[in-house]
Amino acid sequence: MSKLPRGTGLFLVVSAPSGTGKTSIYKELMKQCPHIQFSISHTSRPPRRGEVHGRDYFFVSRDEFDVMIQREEFVEWAENYGQLYGTSRAVLETLAREGDKDVILDVDPLGAKAIKDRYPQAVFVFILPPSFEELKRRLTMRGQDDEETISTRFNHAMVEINEIGWYDYVVFNDDLPDAVSLLCSIYRAEKNRVMRKKTEINKFINGR
Repeated sequence: MSKLPRGTGLFLVVSAPSGTGKTSIYKELMKQCPHIQFSISHTSRPPRRGEVHGRDYFFVSRDEFDVMIQREEFVEWAENYGQLYGTSRAVLETLAREGDKDVILDVDPLGAKAIKDRYPQAVFVFILPPSFEELKRRLTMRGQDDEETISTRFNHAMVEINEIGWYDYVVFNDDLPDAVSLLCSIYRAEKNRVMRKKTEINKFINGR
């Protein structure tokens, strides 16, 4: 377990099965709450059309990723559908030291649990679709995968959803604006916890 430096911003960890709309939700959150910055992950997969190195992911070769694993450079990492993904310890701790912004992380439940073990003061949110039927429909409507891949993703989603019990919050993405509003409310409420407002409280008390 690690203690974040004094003055560190909030770590907001978001997980969701594929097809839930998680990316759309947190990107809109970042538009509405400009003090949140995204923790960019490393991946061994090649960039997709429109993706930019250093903005969407840090794209590295599988050999480079393996070396980073051996050097214990990741807070968490996992292999999903044949590709490696990980959160760099150096990236996360650099963001923590800056302290003037909050950080949102997009990781699966296994990675989220590793982050919770290291940074238990982080806030963990699980995003769900309105129903299993809707999740399967969204996976199919994306038009990116064959039936076998869709089935694999759906079964993997069932495994991930079983981890929801240890998360702090759940957001159902039935309506995108409502889901964004709820995540914003969670973020703003967490920002105003007494433990995060000690400096302001002390200034108030000492300024009597």
